[in-house]
Amino acid sequence: MTVFLAFFLNIVFNFAVGLIVARFLGPEEYGRFALAHATAIAVQTAFFDWVRLGATRFYSERVRSADPALRATLDFGFAALAMGITAGAALLLLSGARFTLSNGLIMLALGVAVANGLYDYYTALVRARFQDRLFARLLIVRNILTFALMGGGAFYFGSAKMTLIGGIVSLAGSVVTARAALQDPLSDPRLASAEQARRLMAYSLPIVAANLLYLSIPLANRAIVAAVYGFSEAGQFSLAYDFGAKAVQAIGSALDVVLFQIAVATHELRGSAPARRQVGRNMTIVLSMVLPACTGLWLILPSVQLLIVPSEFRGPFGDLLTLMMAGLFCMALIQYAVGPIFQIEKKTLPIIVAALVACLVDPLLIFALPRSSGAAGLAVAQTGALAASLVTLLIFAGAARPCWPRLRDVGAIILGNAAMIAALAPWREHDPGLATLLLQACAGAAIYAAIVMGADIAGMRTLALDQYRKATARRRKAAP
Repeated sequence: MTVFLAFFLNIVFNFAVGLIVARFLGPEEYGRFALAHATAIAVQTAFFDWVRLGATRFYSERVRSADPALRATLDFGFAALAMGITAGAALLLLSGARFTLSNGLIMLALGVAVANGLYDYYTALVRARFQDRLFARLLIVRNILTFALMGGGAFYFGSAKMTLIGGIVSLAGSVVTARAALQDPLSDPRLASAEQARRLMAYSLPIVAANLLYLSIPLANRAIVAAVYGFSEAGQFSLAYDFGAKAVQAIGSALDVVLFQIAVATHELRGSAPARRQVGRNMTIVLSMVLPACTGLWLILPSVQLLIVPSEFRGPFGDLLTLMMAGLFCMALIQYAVGPIFQIEKKTLPIIVAALVACLVDPLLIFALPRSSGAAGLAVAQTGALAASLVTLLIFAGAARPCWPRLRDVGAIILGNAAMIAALAPWREHDPGLATLLLQACAGAAIYAAIVMGADIAGMRTLALDQYRKATARRRKAAP
């Protein structure tokens, strides 16, 4: 629970920082910042994500002492890649090449990629060892530094470059403050093994390739919007996508940070069959949280836009996010519900195939839609591409014979979501504001929870009651 809350609050905090940055940079400069940051995430995924995935899947407290060569291999691999990117950045700077972004922004994007890759790698090590307090400490320090340096950079300088520099310093600073606790005394660089690296890459690279392909879709779409319609329009497109993606990730990744580690531990301790059942239960939980989150965001969007979205972005923000929402829902299911079926069995090729389908469908839809649709056309193409990818992955998953969620549970989730829409949809036409938002949120949560908890989806009601009884028993024992 500590990890879930820390991760959830971290993403919520990132929401606030993202809005602050957008507010003080404005659409045009935010468009530059968003494109540079998206480039950084793509570079990080391409070069460093295999290290994070290897730590998440194979590192543990037992492995730490039994196989110190694993940590040594991960550390050496990260260091070698970081030096390679530094050398590549120097060559790029000397080459005189020109891109949509300036060379300065590209250099800073590469710096963000290295700093964020290091941060994600260390947090993966901490999660794999279930060190909840250290994980929370890393998130808290990073959030404080991010607010002060990124938010401050945007406010004081109004510059995408200074905001990116603030991001680099905040990421590096959070790791430095906890570096002593992150060290592994049993690990020695001389233990790094090429065989270990091959084993890690055999598992991770298909996932990395798929993630990179998925990232390339919004990255390419942002670049197209910037090149064709200008950085101001790219800023509008980027804020809508970033806001929606973070909203969905606030639920999906906070669940995944706990649920996937449970599935990995189940596979290690009890074998494949119990792990499949756990993955099936995880799928139910993810669907039960992500579907109402996406629906709820659409229902409260008019009030959200009025209350927290900077005035320069209003209007296009709501229109673009509405067009993107179904695609974001599909992406969440791909990453947090269906993808783990293949990850837990270490058979990740279908994930790449599904991502390739998305990359093919996106440009086809862009060419098919009228040019006059502007950024909205690219939002529709993006959603269609992700929907096609999810369908493809579900077809592969069916052939793998997983433990699917029970139809009874899926039916209850859909019923609860439909009831929430029926009750709250009329309020979208009311005057937006804080009172409307609070009323919609409270009523929607109550309606959905009553139906889903009443059906005991994935045993969540039983689990909640058990936790309540245990907590009550502990309080009684502690009472004098």
